[in-house]
Amino acid sequence: MSFTRLVPNVYYQDIKDGLKMFVDCLEFSIGHEEFKSKDPFCVIKQGELQMLLFEHKELAKEHNPEFRLVTENIDEVYKKVSASHPEFLHPNLSKVTLRPWGAKEFALRDHQVCIIIQQW
Repeated sequence: MSFTRLVPNVYYQDIKDGLKMFVDCLEFSIGHEEFKSKDPFCVIKQGELQMLLFEHKELAKEHNPEFRLVTENIDEVYKKVSASHPEFLHPNLSKVTLRPWGAKEFALRDHQVCIIIQQW
């Protein structure tokens, strides 16, 4: 058995919150969108990464996912994100920190998700 990609679904009470985090802050692009549909959603992507964002109030209440995004330039990412969107810095990991397992990490959060930015 072989897989080439994992594509998660993320549910927001207001999809605009997800767009602010992923598109405005983390520079994903919108590959497809149906914002005016009964159940708004979009596909966002960056390189080989892809994710679906949905506006669904009930499911958003039940799901608060955590993701890790691995980078080779964490200091550059941190500098850019902390300057443009400091409100997303997670209070428990708001600075680039060398973790005991050897990874450098910092974290972001919005009303729905937690994203750990990581460099090995």
